[in-house]
Amino acid sequence: MVCLLLLGPPGAGKGTQGQLVASRLSIPPISTGDTFRAHVAAGTPLGLSARGYLEAGDLVPDAVTCAMLSERLTEPDTAAGFLLDGFPRTTAQAEALQGILAERGHELTRVIELQVGAAELVERLSARRVVIDGQSLQRSDDTPDTIRHRLEVYQRETVPLSDWYGSLGLLSRVDASGDVDEVTARILDSFSRNGAGVD
Repeated sequence: MVCLLLLGPPGAGKGTQGQLVASRLSIPPISTGDTFRAHVAAGTPLGLSARGYLEAGDLVPDAVTCAMLSERLTEPDTAAGFLLDGFPRTTAQAEALQGILAERGHELTRVIELQVGAAELVERLSARRVVIDGQSLQRSDDTPDTIRHRLEVYQRETVPLSDWYGSLGLLSRVDASGDVDEVTARILDSFSRNGAGVD
C-alpha cells in the first residue's frame, strides 16, 4: 500500500502534481481543497462550517478537516493507497492523521515537500482562473491581499511540518519550479530513491 503526502505552499502545484503522480502510482489523489469545495457546494454541515474560513484564506478548524478526511478514507478506492494534497497543514493535524491512518492499519510511505520561490508563487496564484458561466475569472481566494495572507499562514502554521516529518525520516524536498513534466519526474525519482518502488 502506498500512502503519499504532498506538502507545499499555495501555488506550488500540489493539485497538478497530485493528479499526475497518483495516476502513475494507480492510487486516488485526495485534495482537501477539492473535498472542502465539494462539501460547500453540496451544502453539507461540514461544508457550511468550512465555507467562511476558506473565503477568508484561513485554515479550516482541525475537527472539520479531520472529519472530512476520515470520511473520505472509508471509500473503496483508497484500499490500495492514496495521495494526500493539502492535509495536514499543522503538526496537530499531522498527529491526527497518524491516528486516522492507524485506525485503518496504515501509515505514510513518504512525504514530498514541493519548493518554489515566493515571487513565482505570487505570479502563479495571481494568474489562476476559474470559468463561471463561460467567463474566465480570478478565483475569489486569489486576490493579492488573500494571497499574501495565505502565504503568511503557510509560513507560520505549515512550514514546521517539514522538520516534524524530517525527524521521522519521511521527508523528501523537491524543486517544483519549471516544467510540469520535469517536476513530476523529480517527485517520482525522489520517491523511488527512498525505497518506495515506483515502476
